Amino acid sequence: MPYRICKTFEVESGHMLARHPDRCRFPHGHTRTVEIVLEADELDANQMVCDFKVIKDAMGAYLQRLDHTMCMNTADPHYAEFKAMYGDRIIAFENMDPTTEVMAKTVHAACREQLAAYLATRRESFALRPIVRVGSVRVWETSSSWAEYAEPA
Repeated sequence: MPYRICKTFEVESGHMLARHPDRCRFPHGHTRTVEIVLEADELDANQMVCDFKVIKDAMGAYLQRLDHTMCMNTADPHYAEFKAMYGDRIIAFENMDPTTEVMAKTVHAACREQLAAYLATRRESFALRPIVRVGSVRVWETSSSWAEYAEPA
């Protein structure tokens, strides 16, 4: 079993689920907790997977762009209206409802991209080794409900 570390972030965001049969089709918001799990089969010279600061530096700006936004399906009949009114505060999900499951997969993909970019900077302090990988991303919608995405083994 690999070593794992987890860093959590809080993001205030809303969504509308166009396909939902009940109240979730209306605009509503959540205080989301995003858990990012990184893993490696062996520890570095400091006996770490990597420093937690690596995750913060790699993902902080991306997650900050999601804060105080409304996530919407581009097929929602109100999408164009919301986008015209609120611009970049509307996050488009192309023909998909931004369910918590979809958001977990989206953040997972972004984390892989951001870590690759971080790795390319070859920092001496707070280094990231190529063997470190994203294990999973869990997005909490409420204190009792979450969705998780991990790449298939």
